[in-house]
Amino acid sequence: MVHALLDLDGLRDAKGAVRLAVLVLASRTPSKTGVVEIRTPELGRWLGLSASYTASVVVPALRRTGVVSIETAPGDFGQDVGLECKVLPLWAAQDMVGHPLALAKKEYATLLRLLEAVMAPGWRHRDGRVTPAGLLGTRTGRGAATDRLALLMLVLEARESGRVRLCGGTVDTKRGRAAATVARMLGCTAAAGERVLERLEDLELVLRVRLRTCSGMPSRSRLMVPAVAAAHGRSVADDGQEGCAEALAAEPSDPDVAAMSGESTGSGTELQVTVGLMTDGTVVPEPDVAADLHTDHSHLGTPVVDLSLSGGFSGEGRGGFGDLPERARMREDGGPLRGEKPKKPPVDQRVEQRTDGADAGGQLRARGWEEAQQQQKRVVLPADAHLRVALRPVSSLWGRLSGWQQDQVEAAAKAELAQLTGLDVGPESAPQLLADRLTRRLTETGGEAMVAKPFGWLRGRGLIRRPSCSDRRCDDGIRLDTGDSCESCANVLHIHRARRAQMRADIDRELPGLADGERRRILEKRLRERVATQAENLARDQEQTRVERARRDAARAEAAEQAEHERRAAAAADAVRQALACEDCGRGRAAGLCEACGYRRRTESMTVETGLLAATWAAVLDDRDDIDAVIAGVRASLKADIKHTQREFLESVEPGELDTDPVGAAAVLAFASLQTVEAALSDYRSNALERLGRTAEAEAEARRAFRTEQNRRWFRHNPNGADAIAAATKAADTARERTAEYLLTTRLEQLREQTAARTEQVPAAAWTDRLPELAARPLDTDTAGAVIA
Repeated sequence: MVHALLDLDGLRDAKGAVRLAVLVLASRTPSKTGVVEIRTPELGRWLGLSASYTASVVVPALRRTGVVSIETAPGDFGQDVGLECKVLPLWAAQDMVGHPLALAKKEYATLLRLLEAVMAPGWRHRDGRVTPAGLLGTRTGRGAATDRLALLMLVLEARESGRVRLCGGTVDTKRGRAAATVARMLGCTAAAGERVLERLEDLELVLRVRLRTCSGMPSRSRLMVPAVAAAHGRSVADDGQEGCAEALAAEPSDPDVAAMSGESTGSGTELQVTVGLMTDGTVVPEPDVAADLHTDHSHLGTPVVDLSLSGGFSGEGRGGFGDLPERARMREDGGPLRGEKPKKPPVDQRVEQRTDGADAGGQLRARGWEEAQQQQKRVVLPADAHLRVALRPVSSLWGRLSGWQQDQVEAAAKAELAQLTGLDVGPESAPQLLADRLTRRLTETGGEAMVAKPFGWLRGRGLIRRPSCSDRRCDDGIRLDTGDSCESCANVLHIHRARRAQMRADIDRELPGLADGERRRILEKRLRERVATQAENLARDQEQTRVERARRDAARAEAAEQAEHERRAAAAADAVRQALACEDCGRGRAAGLCEACGYRRRTESMTVETGLLAATWAAVLDDRDDIDAVIAGVRASLKADIKHTQREFLESVEPGELDTDPVGAAAVLAFASLQTVEAALSDYRSNALERLGRTAEAEAEARRAFRTEQNRRWFRHNPNGADAIAAATKAADTARERTAEYLLTTRLEQLREQTAARTEQVPAAAWTDRLPELAARPLDTDTAGAVIA
């Protein structure tokens, strides 16, 4: 069951915490309702994560998988606190006999006890009793959920002796086969599996044993879970005796047995190599030791070991081959790490019946051929829970399809579910709506037995939506979002009936006394004429629509062409602008103004602004000489600050470093000057507000605000109380600041107007006086070419 859940499409690429959360919710699922009620902090305790991480990461990820439906009760800050969760695949598989997710009540209880033994967070009851935490119950923080999932998978795969069967094939020799086994269980890289295995080893929950030969050379490794062996009343060292028995009875195809073909020994022949398991200084016989050499046997011979169950743990059953168990959950004695006595599922019975039938014919089919056939054609419905619910009414037709046809039908069903979801239908309701549609279509056909071509029927009739009106939510006259009769269809039917009745009344008025047959003939003729007229109108409207669409397409193409033309013109103009020399220093290809000169212009404008700020309170606004004196003093102060900043910068660099890039050095010095003036501007503005806040206008406004606040009706009973004085003082400070801001704004406007007026009165220099300066300015060759052109 665990493997069937984790192999779902929505969980294959999910995080370890999300996959583990699905298993936790599945173990706590009530067999009657299927709804798990749990709080977010409690779910986080099971995962070893904080409540905030669970609410912000795990719960949204669970919603996105489509495996779990979640209804939440928001807390004070909108976070998910109360959760009502339903594991959809478990609920959908309840009525499917033999499905690995169709669990009984005792199977849910066994899974819950297993998870409690592995990762229960522990509880303290009101009566004083204490439920201890599981093996990893105290492991929290980063990687805790992944470690818990890994230990759970190892426990499910471990035998009664605690030994975990390692994966086959080629693995990374630097990591080892044990790390590759954990990585394949978790679906991660071998490096990540190695880190998880090391953390479990540090907690002494798993044991990697390196086998040695009698000569001291290292041999194969073994992965053990001591807690599983202890649950069965065995120790890790007891695995040696069982291993010897398995090795003596193993098949020749067992990869852990290296028997040589073509040679035979007697029962008293000694083994050629003595292999031991080193545990606490005790040498235990190697379980995977090579069997006694024996003669060749036919590959169709009877296996040495029968396919009886050998025991295991709570988990998903699987068919037995060699020394693997056929079904987990064996010999339940009350311990959570010991399995439950299994009941053989019908799927395994059908597999045995097919095998018996093949033996009766004297021909055994290769296992690979059967897997290939099952790959080409799947008898059961798709593993996706939504598709299983949607296609359940046509399950018998599914088995009649080929592998390619099944893929096509599955894709068409997914497309229909996506379309239903986009029609204001919830993702949980879409599968059932599609199932209802298939049921209606089967009823119209007369049942599955009347469907001669399942693929054509499913693609052309069963799955497609048939709206009876223009409403996109209509399907066979039924509203998909509400399930009621479509109102639009009822309106269309009512209009048709009204028009037919009106035409019948017109015939009776125009041609009274007609027989019923003649009246019916005339009525049908007029109806045909009306339908023909409507068809002509529809064709005309469609033609107008096509013309309008073509006009809009042409307009869009023209607009796109115009936009491209404008973009190219702008690019050409920008290229010409980039080729212009700097207006201030004459440096070529500076787009009209180089970086250093741009910084200098901004510095100059801020210097003037700083002088005006100082003049708002330190100068007489009607005296131009006084204003100029204040501005000159501010300018001199800023120049001194700029020189000091530049000198500090030049002292901080290595000698000769600026000579390599003089243009960049000039830009850096100009930027340093700009920063100095910017800092001074902020200080001068604060100083100006403080000075203006102490003016007579500001003090008068503050006194008025103080009295106004003190005389408010809620302070009239005690105008000199502490609350009244505090509120009045706050109002006075606010009024003083507001007045200072107003005074600063008005005085700056007045000063700027005076400065602009004096700038306009300065006469422009004569052209003959400017020619020597312009002639001395260097002119870039590219710029000269552009100007000449």
